[in-house]
Amino acid sequence: MDNLKRTALAEEYQKYGGKTVDFAGWFMPVEFEGIIKEHESVRNNVGLFDVSHMGEITVKGPDALSFVNRLITNDLEKIEDSQVLYTFMCREDGGVVDDILVYRFSKEDILLVVNASNTDKDYQWVLENHSDEHVEIENISNETAQLAIQGPKAESLLQAHTDEDLSEIKFFFAKRNVEIDGIDCMVSRTGYTGEDGFEIYLSNDKVVELYTNLIEDGASPIGLGARDTLRFEANLPLYGNELSDDWTPIEAGFGFFVKTDKADFIGKEVLKKQKEDGVSRKIVGFTMSDKKIPRHGYRVLKDGEEIGFVTTGYKSPTLGEIIGLAMVKTEFSKIGTEIDVEIRNKTSQATVRSRKFLQR
Repeated sequence: MDNLKRTALAEEYQKYGGKTVDFAGWFMPVEFEGIIKEHESVRNNVGLFDVSHMGEITVKGPDALSFVNRLITNDLEKIEDSQVLYTFMCREDGGVVDDILVYRFSKEDILLVVNASNTDKDYQWVLENHSDEHVEIENISNETAQLAIQGPKAESLLQAHTDEDLSEIKFFFAKRNVEIDGIDCMVSRTGYTGEDGFEIYLSNDKVVELYTNLIEDGASPIGLGARDTLRFEANLPLYGNELSDDWTPIEAGFGFFVKTDKADFIGKEVLKKQKEDGVSRKIVGFTMSDKKIPRHGYRVLKDGEEIGFVTTGYKSPTLGEIIGLAMVKTEFSKIGTEIDVEIRNKTSQATVRSRKFLQR
């Protein structure tokens, strides 16, 4: 794995028993103490993730807000300065380029946080769709580290490391120039677990110190395995699973983040039509009737006819049930519909259920 990209924390994983994998070209920890134990640490206590592989792109200048708003499906005009927006960048045909977070610090100062596997693609997409707007676009991913501290005890643990009143940072808001253990950070009340917590942005040369301090104070290091089970239980999509350039956010079930009443944006025509007319397929939740695990890409059948495919499937550590998400033809999407999942050339029965696996 010598040819993989590495975060500034890559040499730290082994100290905590990290097992590493190739994730989208990055050398990353998949687990430390075990996926289930780490999952439960975040649900019940506090966990710490290295998410420095994520990409960061700044857009600055007089036309920054209008330019970014043209790239995304949600409406950046409707939020306040220092607020964070979850949204999609789509192609003209509605296919998802990526799902991203947009940090609006002012109308002239915006940060895009993009998925690690899509950073280069997203940066090129932003550049290619720039025309005569007065903006400066910069990919700052290589100089930016990011930690996510998540769980019901995240605030109390992090509060011991800063004089800033973290309770004043509201959900999906951010604050710059927060000193944590004397380190200048940008902190947002965001995450990818379904739990309360923060994402912390800082320079690469300071992240080892902060990571070490938070673990020594009781945060459990968490790998990509539990990151996936946590986000899945919370019905948070993963690009490449629930999101793809082969289907739209409407088909994926995230139409709430597509504001077709705003000014023109890339993909608006197709997405507006889908919102008005409906779609022929959609992603549903399901529960397996046996103990077999449905994996990404497995075929979904009804009376022997292929009607879709699994996007994600796991035994939920929190619920103890084997659950999944699948893209299926809309006529088979009603809750309670019985379907079959093909697992190793044999079919297992499943039942369509709400995607709200966790009741919060």
